[in-house]
Amino acid sequence: MWIAEEQKYVRKTLKTRDLQTALERGKTLYHETYSDVKTGKKIFGITLGELIDQYLEWRREDAEVGHITRERVVTLQSQLKHMAAYKDRSLKLAELDRLSMYDYANARKLKHPSVRDVTIINEQSTFNHMMKFGYRKGLCHIDGFEFRKIKIDKDAVIKRDTFSLEEYDALIKTMRTYVSAKACPDAAEREERLLIRDCILIASNTMLRVGELWQLRWSDIQAFEHIGDDADKDSWLVSIWVRAETSKTRRSRKVIARGGEYFKRLQRRSENVSADDYVFGPISGASTQANERRYGHWAVLMQLMGIDYKARKLTWYSLRHFGITCRIRAGVRMSEIAKVAGTSVTYIEAHYGHIDDQMLKSAAMQNFKIMDNGLILRL
Repeated sequence: MWIAEEQKYVRKTLKTRDLQTALERGKTLYHETYSDVKTGKKIFGITLGELIDQYLEWRREDAEVGHITRERVVTLQSQLKHMAAYKDRSLKLAELDRLSMYDYANARKLKHPSVRDVTIINEQSTFNHMMKFGYRKGLCHIDGFEFRKIKIDKDAVIKRDTFSLEEYDALIKTMRTYVSAKACPDAAEREERLLIRDCILIASNTMLRVGELWQLRWSDIQAFEHIGDDADKDSWLVSIWVRAETSKTRRSRKVIARGGEYFKRLQRRSENVSADDYVFGPISGASTQANERRYGHWAVLMQLMGIDYKARKLTWYSLRHFGITCRIRAGVRMSEIAKVAGTSVTYIEAHYGHIDDQMLKSAAMQNFKIMDNGLILRL
């Protein structure tokens, strides 16, 4: 059967030597093929590269209307590059079956030995989400792949890389030198370093996600309140409205956190403080270029501290993790932390509820006695 739309012949065996059976099967196959052509389905299929491009375009549209963040699209692009490195973009989808990606994890680790199992699992999830997209559109004949099962130690899943209390103190001291006029005589460069310093302090106090941090506008800063904390030190609380379109969960929330003094300091120093201006906007250039500058400063700070941040997986996100663990150490209820962080209590307990040596020692030292009336008194 000639398919004019694709300029090719369909040739298939009917798997019978009986003429009457062959005629019936031939008619059925003709009508099925004709129906597929009329509905726009590719008979010979598209390539893997074409499916990747269509899927990413679809996700970009999701980002435009606010269903996902632009940062999520960038992540998807990165993940699908690894898929295209394993299976060539020119490969026809019709040539793939459910087991075509079965050994992907092994190949990924051989090429990138430091990649974590959790990262591979997330990539495989994206691959199957793309295949479901293609299956719904009639572009491929399977809706997902089967992968070799990956066994992950629970601690490897729930433990996120973060700073120790001593390391965070060292970061604060390093930043003091980093932003000094002596270390940076160039005024423009020093202004950018000061911005990075305040951004780090704000991130660790507010527990905002990185994407929420970069997209924060001055109109999202609702109020400041001068208040003394439990240690009788003056502090500024800040009320922040996290917009749904910038949140990973696509839900807006109100955050009340420490660190208001850093916002006020940044506000006094900045010339761009209109409602629509980004709080961390003075870094010039496109968003990709701005991120390169932010991560460039981060790399320098880590190197000055003598930390192998790549091996430790210490990133800007580690500041959110540090802030959450500090709130846990302070005895704040999980439900309250979850509300501020914009996630579930279950997630907080699973991903951030691990306790360090100091907390274990505190738990071991706790004691109690039973009163004469039978009540338990914690000491």
